[in-house]
Amino acid sequence: MFKIFFFSILFLIFLGWTRLSQAQIQFEKDTFFTKEGELTITFIGHGTLMLTFQNKVIHIDPWTNLADYHKLPKADLILITHEHADHLDLQAIDLLRKEDTVLVLTEACQKKVGSGLMMKNGDTQTVYGLKITAVPAYNIQHKRDNGKPYHPKGNGNGYLIDFAEFALYIAGDTEDIPEMANFGNIDIAFLPMNLPYTMTPEMVAGAAKMINPKILYPYHFGNSDTNRLIELLQDHKDIEVRIRKLS
Repeated sequence: MFKIFFFSILFLIFLGWTRLSQAQIQFEKDTFFTKEGELTITFIGHGTLMLTFQNKVIHIDPWTNLADYHKLPKADLILITHEHADHLDLQAIDLLRKEDTVLVLTEACQKKVGSGLMMKNGDTQTVYGLKITAVPAYNIQHKRDNGKPYHPKGNGNGYLIDFAEFALYIAGDTEDIPEMANFGNIDIAFLPMNLPYTMTPEMVAGAAKMINPKILYPYHFGNSDTNRLIELLQDHKDIEVRIRKLS
């Protein structure tokens, strides 16, 4: 009886690891063509992404709840948007860092990590030839019971990344803030759509109209209705809405 129980436990552990490995293989990917090579986006889930460009690997808000980072490529660059646990995962950072990995993060994140290239809203840095601009990410409407916003202004970053004149916007946790109207030409935008922390589909649609990206990926959307977003933007043919496994 004990042997049967023991091997049953081993089988369940093996099955769990197998499913995790299969899940990692099945991450969705999209590839885009820039003036200086391919940009591939791997959709890990939630607010977590992995990008590859010119043989460089970029991890966005890596989170061990979603992936086994022992098995994913080490990072040349890691971008952290803010200090909440589903965006700042110290274990994931430790697993991904190499000796020459550049870690870009906010002031609050730097205090927790103890190192990294700190960027405030409005700062611009060039890392591995990529121009990176930190832009505001904050709440206006959605607040905690104590009246304070889930994401205060000036605390978190969104990131504009220039891949050889191919512009990618990673919004982080934010609402449809007025600064979005000044971002310029955006090829791809990732906008969060989970309540009560970020945006409703209506707010994401409003943000998309301000930014006017060629491609919009709602991400970090939880149980929000992505079909509602498609419906809201159906008359804006210049914005392609793509839905990936990013709940």
